[in-house]
Amino acid sequence: MSKNIVTYSLAYTLIPTYECFNRCSYCNFRAEPSSQPWMNLQQAEKILFSLKNENVCEILILSGEVHPFSSRRKAWFQLIYDLCELALSMGFLPHTNAGPLSFSEMQQLKKVNVSMGLMLEQLTPKLLDTVHRHAPSKLPNVRLQQLEWAGQLQIPFTTGLLLGIGETEDDCGETLIAIADLHQKYQHIQEVILQPHSPGYQQSFDGKAFDPYHLPKVIEKARKILPADITIQIPPNLIPDESWLLICLNAGARDLGGIGPKDEVNPNYPHLQTQRLREILQPAGWKLVPRLPLYPHFEDWLSEELKIAVQKFRDAHISACQK
Repeated sequence: MSKNIVTYSLAYTLIPTYECFNRCSYCNFRAEPSSQPWMNLQQAEKILFSLKNENVCEILILSGEVHPFSSRRKAWFQLIYDLCELALSMGFLPHTNAGPLSFSEMQQLKKVNVSMGLMLEQLTPKLLDTVHRHAPSKLPNVRLQQLEWAGQLQIPFTTGLLLGIGETEDDCGETLIAIADLHQKYQHIQEVILQPHSPGYQQSFDGKAFDPYHLPKVIEKARKILPADITIQIPPNLIPDESWLLICLNAGARDLGGIGPKDEVNPNYPHLQTQRLREILQPAGWKLVPRLPLYPHFEDWLSEELKIAVQKFRDAHISACQK
């Protein structure tokens, strides 16, 4: 990637359900199980139809988690699959992040996703006594297993760290090394997100926000540990100082993630839209370039059907999403 290019994905997030059996104390996303109706396909189709002329590229299927042994798990998974299939049929490119999945579930979703993701957050087990005390699916080995399976299944994958939830600098380093080791084995990690914890209205965690002025140091460390073909992504809406965003890019970050109407994970922090980002970046010599949710060198991993979908999107939106 050229030194002066920073990328982003023009995205829209569909939420099958906010309900989640985990209760991470820093979460500003979840709802109690069975407290809200799930999205249905008719609602999703109406939303997707409204996006047809908006140059939206990525449909992020972001879901709360239904317990693996719940009687509702099968219906939950089918809804996620059907939403991906619907998005594809309407000319969009799906990317699913729905918490830990079984090997079989990942294998099935590979058919209707150009890429997938799951945040490792932090692998240190000490968080199971604090912020993850009531979050069974945040067991480090459970989440690390997802990255292993994604590699085995040749699924282009995004993962990342959550910063400021009680980890140490050494903990961050160990998580980054684990990602690097798996990528060296399978060559399947597209991006690593470095996400500062940013307090919201719903959380019970009383920890302070991660100091964004420490982020360049974390980026520099990540750039030294991670292989060069893994892109480091940062969320610009969680970096309040615009000049510091430029410092983060100079430190080695090269992607700004999905830009859409709302950051569902951090609803208190509105996305900076692309015009504003260009106003910040261009005077400093950075060129903001849209990308697909799939990096070009992973396209050989896709089925013929998905390859056709990617090419159709390029042909229809060549000026909006480039290789």
